[in-house]
Amino acid sequence: MNTELFALLYLSLGFLSAMVGGVFLSFSDFVMRGFAQADRVSAIDCMQGLNKTVFKSIFLFCFIGMVPLTIVIAMITGEFIAYITAAVYILLVFLTTVMGNVPMNEKLERSEKSSQDAGQYWETYAVNWTRWNHVRTLGSFITSVLYLVASL
Repeated sequence: MNTELFALLYLSLGFLSAMVGGVFLSFSDFVMRGFAQADRVSAIDCMQGLNKTVFKSIFLFCFIGMVPLTIVIAMITGEFIAYITAAVYILLVFLTTVMGNVPMNEKLERSEKSSQDAGQYWETYAVNWTRWNHVRTLGSFITSVLYLVASL
């Protein structure tokens, strides 16, 4: 493969990672703060709804699709920066989601939103979920920057 094609692939993956990071950033920046202004039952209801609709979204396709794409591009190019970038995305974005945010979402889904336990869990959930989300946001943007640098 030629250098121009690698540069185009890197730029495309950098753009895709930035889009994923933008979604995460919206939650860290204003969505979770907006939920905090709502009553607990409404906030839980909204988050449960979001967690259901994400399964039929373009976002999920991009988010999950980045995993095999980063691996394949690293293997095709054989470049060190491509392997590092794949590792950053997989560890800081994908695995943080799978091991951090998703289990919290699943526990929230199992809770009865109007119960006292759910209200108490929401307080912990909102803080910890957002912290993990900051990690995903940062990981997405680091991935994007690394791909942009690799394209040069």
